[in-house]
Parts: sequence; structure tokens; C-alpha cells
Amino acid sequence: MHKIMERRVLFRLSLAGAAAFLLRPFAAHGAEKAAPASNLYLAIYRPGPAWIEGQPTASQPLREHGRYILQLHLQGKLRLAGGFPDDGGAAVFEAESDAIAQSIVAADPAVVAGVMECTLRRWNVQDWDAIARRVK
Repeated sequence: MHKIMERRVLFRLSLAGAAAFLLRPFAAHGAEKAAPASNLYLAIYRPGPAWIEGQPTASQPLREHGRYILQLHLQGKLRLAGGFPDDGGAAVFEAESDAIAQSIVAADPAVVAGVMECTLRRWNVQDWDAIARRVK
């Protein structure tokens, strides 16, 4: 029962993050965009040394990881997150510096417990709408 609820929470978080990320340009339509106060980071999660071999992602001890990701969302830092079909996942979040971004990943309970490892990259996302307007 808990695993089903955990899957539903993670699925809803993924959908909410995707919707917020994808609808953000429409919310700012017609308004002047302010310069971003922080950088975007891409965190790519993969199974760590404490990952239970032979078990699907839904059977891994990731409840606290889900709660942590939810807190990032509630703090307005998380832009997008979700799992891959096989194992692992990714998250896009905002942070003021590389050091702060690293501390966010290092504090993730799944990383602390060794269930997951994470590669963190600063992500220079392009505003393709602005580029398309310039080349028309």
C-alpha cells in the first residue's frame, strides 16, 4: 500500500513539476522578464552502492528522497523532476551558486544513504522562443 502511495506521490510531483516548467513562459507572457537570480542545475540520479539489486525503483527505499524533492518544490527551487523508466532519474532546480547546488544534492536522503548517486551539472538553458523571434 505504501509503495503505491509513494508511486502516486512521485508521479504527481513529476506532473506538477513538468506543468510548472512548461507553463512558466505563458505566465510571463506580456510581462517583462526579470533577470534570473539563480542558476539552473541538472541532477542526474543513478543507483548507488545501497541500491537493492534486482528490485525495481518502486521497491527501493526512496520515501525520504520523495519528501526532500517535495520540499525543494515547496521552496520554489525545483523546476522539474522525475524517474527514468528503468532506474534513476533527474531533477532540474535553481541555486545561487555551484556550492549551494552541491549542498542541495549532498543533503538528499537517497544520496546520504547511498541508495542513489548523483551527477550535478550547471545547465545553461536556451530561451528558444526568443531565439526564434530573432531569426524570423
